[in-house]
Amino acid sequence: MCGILALLGCSDASHAKRVRVLELSRRLRHRGPDWSGLYQSGNAFIAHQRLAIIDPTSGDQPLFNEDKSIVVSVNGEIYNHEELRRGLKSHNFRTGSDCEVIAHLYEEHGEEFVNMLDGMFSIVLLDTRDGSFIAARDAIGITSLYIGWGLDGSVWFASEMKALNDDCERFEAFPPGHIYSSKQGGLRRWYNPLWYPENIPATPYDPLVLRRAFENAVIKRLMTDVPFGVLLSGGLDSSLVAAVASRHLAGTNAAKLYGAQLHSFCVGLEGSPDLKAAREVADYLGTLHHEFHFTVQDGIDALEDVIYHVETYDVTSIRASTPMFLMSRKIKSLGVKMVLSGEGSDEIFGGYLYFHKAPDKQEFHEETCRKIKALHMYDCLRANKSTSAWGLEARVPFLDKEFINVAMDIDPDRKMVRPEEGRIEKWILRKAFDDKENPYLPQHILYRQKEQFSDGVGYSWIDGLKAHAAEHVTDMMLENAKYVFPHNTPSTKEAFYYRMIFERFFPQNAARLTVPGGPSVACSTAKAVEWDAAWSNHLDPSGRAALGVHASAYTDKHKTSSHLPKLTVTTGLGTSLENTSGTLMGDTIPAREVTIQG
Repeated sequence: MCGILALLGCSDASHAKRVRVLELSRRLRHRGPDWSGLYQSGNAFIAHQRLAIIDPTSGDQPLFNEDKSIVVSVNGEIYNHEELRRGLKSHNFRTGSDCEVIAHLYEEHGEEFVNMLDGMFSIVLLDTRDGSFIAARDAIGITSLYIGWGLDGSVWFASEMKALNDDCERFEAFPPGHIYSSKQGGLRRWYNPLWYPENIPATPYDPLVLRRAFENAVIKRLMTDVPFGVLLSGGLDSSLVAAVASRHLAGTNAAKLYGAQLHSFCVGLEGSPDLKAAREVADYLGTLHHEFHFTVQDGIDALEDVIYHVETYDVTSIRASTPMFLMSRKIKSLGVKMVLSGEGSDEIFGGYLYFHKAPDKQEFHEETCRKIKALHMYDCLRANKSTSAWGLEARVPFLDKEFINVAMDIDPDRKMVRPEEGRIEKWILRKAFDDKENPYLPQHILYRQKEQFSDGVGYSWIDGLKAHAAEHVTDMMLENAKYVFPHNTPSTKEAFYYRMIFERFFPQNAARLTVPGGPSVACSTAKAVEWDAAWSNHLDPSGRAALGVHASAYTDKHKTSSHLPKLTVTTGLGTSLENTSGTLMGDTIPAREVTIQG
């Protein structure tokens, strides 16, 4: 992932303003450590921090058309760039960059070129012939982008909030699937798939069609000129990504450059469910597997860095971002610059455990639509920024535009959980890859119960976070939270703790408004909480809050002031050890989580 910063239409074209743009652009250098570029045309500035994935030697940005009248800065990848080049034979290309096609497409098709792109991207384009400009973000919001406005009438665009929050009077997340046009005076949606209005589809389920669509999505993301690998948790989604990638890696340019054995990476607490399952999948697929361990204390120590980089106070995102942030640093240290990841499947197929309680196919389908539309605020934001913090790019095959079209056109009745028919969550995806003659995965992995990433790395991770927050947030602080934080008021000590850190880095009201809120159980939207009356008493984004569904669901014993299970053991010394992380032994229990009574 690269870093973009653009200041357009400002009232000051001085050298001091150029220096300020450079200074702000450096806040994004973690995203693109390979090269820095800055273009100025009058009162327009476009800065770029490059992470070189395609054509590392000559693809530095900004990029231009032949006479340099069109200036482009792009964060992302255009997977169909070779096909698009073939349709631009009258144009001369200076580089092998996949993003150079954008300048030429704009010349040929104007602002409508955006819908021709197959990829993940945030784009800022300046037409110096008339001073007009556009900005656009990919369909789902895989790449991050913000827009801001200055008092002098200027418009700002940046890959992260930290590059514009100090200089803009107002700023917000740039909506996915939209384009901003200075000529037309504002934002409009360019992405208009059939599923977007949430009408109920009726296409019969064809497992081979679904399988082919996903395989195509993975194959196109093997486009790279640098070392890459796959994030492998051992769950269904990441395992399918790894299985398909390992089958099709041979013969690609990446295999010619770096070998045909796929690298896989996993992170977790010692003895966590993900580590065991990932190791088994890696052995089955024959990947070169790298396993990284962290302790609860390692994660707690990283929280401030995580919140600064991920730019959120959402509890789910921080829980899951922290192990991903730690893992990304390790991966980058190995010389790897790009990874494939499994985000998006749960939203498309209703894979979260709370979908077991969907009352009918209409509610099920509408919830999947809501979840996909919100991905840019949750999983996409986490995956993009946790990896970009260390100059690592994450690609997500499940969020391929064509794959989404195929999957979201299937009659949602086929996606619903039907225990009496042997259908668990994401059954149609599992069935599509259940090939008895040429298996993609072992059966018990193919049908493994859903584990959210923040749970799968080790249950004591979340429990440890709650215990840590309880040490720093008093009952009185939480009681008065509605006065201190009237917007998105934190309802738990953990949420309050994250909010305090966020406010130190991003004190502006506009920053608070970029983070979503509302009740949630096991990552549901607020609307889906209504599906089960018992959930209103267990509002926690962990999968274990899906009472009656998750094999290790929370029980009434979790209803302590810190929302943690408590285990008391009498020792031979006549004392009691009370462990608030739910496990008795192991390196993952900090000493302060154990108290002596008696």
